[in-house]
Amino acid sequence: MTTTAPRPATASGLTFPPAFRWGAATAAYQIEGAADEDGRTPSIWDTFSRRPGAVRNGDTGDVAADHYHRMREDVALMASLGLKDYRFSVSWPRVQPAGRGPASAKGLDFYRALVDELLAQGIRPMLTLYHWDLPQELEDAGGWPERDTAYRFADYAELVAGALGDRVPTWTTLNEPWCAAFLGYAEGVHAPGRTEPASALRAAHHLNLAHGLAVGALRELTGPASEISLTLNLAAIRPLSDSPADAEAARRIDALANRVFLDPVFHGRYPEDLRADTAQLTDWSFVRDGDLTTVSRPVDSLGINYYTPTVVGAGSHPLPSPWPAAQDHARFAPAPGPRTAMDWPVDADGLYELLVRLRDELPGTALLVTENGAAYDDYADPAGEVHDPERITYLTAHLGAVHRALAAGVDVRGYFLWSLLDNFEWAYGYSKRFGMVHVDYASQRRTPKDSALWYANVVARGGLPRG
Repeated sequence: MTTTAPRPATASGLTFPPAFRWGAATAAYQIEGAADEDGRTPSIWDTFSRRPGAVRNGDTGDVAADHYHRMREDVALMASLGLKDYRFSVSWPRVQPAGRGPASAKGLDFYRALVDELLAQGIRPMLTLYHWDLPQELEDAGGWPERDTAYRFADYAELVAGALGDRVPTWTTLNEPWCAAFLGYAEGVHAPGRTEPASALRAAHHLNLAHGLAVGALRELTGPASEISLTLNLAAIRPLSDSPADAEAARRIDALANRVFLDPVFHGRYPEDLRADTAQLTDWSFVRDGDLTTVSRPVDSLGINYYTPTVVGAGSHPLPSPWPAAQDHARFAPAPGPRTAMDWPVDADGLYELLVRLRDELPGTALLVTENGAAYDDYADPAGEVHDPERITYLTAHLGAVHRALAAGVDVRGYFLWSLLDNFEWAYGYSKRFGMVHVDYASQRRTPKDSALWYANVVARGGLPRG
């Protein structure tokens, strides 16, 4: 059951628990820029974004939102909006340029300064160790399909925790390992751009192992009150119909999207149906004795990233696909309703369904909504203002879903809007804007959108206004 129940709806709106954490989120490669400054070396995204056709318009993260040089301005902006928490990631190649060996003093100094600035402004830092920017040297050595990468990650975690363990209260090991494994190594639409389904399954296990190893390092090097977490982009899966064939397709996708991470982390095993589904691709011999004990080291909370539901029916998915051993058994159908600029359906019920599922399957696990938001075609009008009513409607519905989940006994402790700033949106480059703050990439001028001002009011009042 939730430790802090929501206060009931009143005539003025929906009120959240007093200790509920209100924040925004970003990722290093998407906002920092300064790609070759102060000793930083290329990550797999620096390399991938230079591959012809890999990223829309040939965009790269070389400059991005220039946060590396504008960090204090950005923290002051967060403070002006009243944010209580800030979720950010550390750039592995900025801190440990070769992916092994000693840390870069200048790299660590940047994050020390960021954390100090946040604390000075009364903003609680939430640090993510890995948001997809694997040092290219480690990919050259085989990347996540190689077991050694998990041990290199544990060493990197020790370096960061040694520098910041006394000042960062919340640590997240990995962000969305599903994307790193399956979009990066099976479908090839994310860095490093490989289409090797068996390698994707190996990568998934080594990411799980990296998480467990990092949990051990963080327990030793951070304070006893530190919160250690993992963030997953779990799918809210709905079968297209009540037919057994559609239910079977949904089961296969659930194994590959959700249980490939949930089961080893929380139950110390991989699902037997997943192993059977993928038997023609691998014998799972890369899972060694003792691995699952390491993977299932206890965490203090689970982060959930949610944007849209997944509707699955029987059929086939065109190759290359991020779904090893499921592409011939499942097809994806659009959910009804309005759509964002990503062409993603807007459906807040999916977030509620996912949170309730986790309440039932992982009793006693504290949850955080670590990413939720929407891209729309935002622009500054002649007066320099950015009006985004669609985003406000989206956020209102999804925060309403979180409030319903709290009322249903789900232990949800915070909400982090994606994203603080418009940024480099991976394979979409700069063509999609998720930020509540508009960034003019030519001038780097920041302009809070209407949604930022709306969210500042939500944070200040601790809930949603009625109507």
